Amino acid sequence: MRVKREVAGRRGKPVTTIHGVPLASDRLRELAGELKRRVGSGGSAKDGVIEIQGDHRDVLIAELESRGYTVKRAGG
Repeated sequence: MRVKREVAGRRGKPVTTIHGVPLASDRLRELAGELKRRVGSGGSAKDGVIEIQGDHRDVLIAELESRGYTVKRAGG
């Protein structure tokens, strides 16, 4: 699983994306909802990618690791 900050194509606003989540689409949406509540931000889950509005990489990496996932920080 890779956690990355993106701004391209988003009018300069940062979005934290999580790629490679090994879950079915309904469980992916459930995990996205839990992560959004954890950081207090909006977002979505589609095509196997979770998007969370804002730069929350550190919090999300810690949360995913506490749930037993192997996570890598991608990009800068």
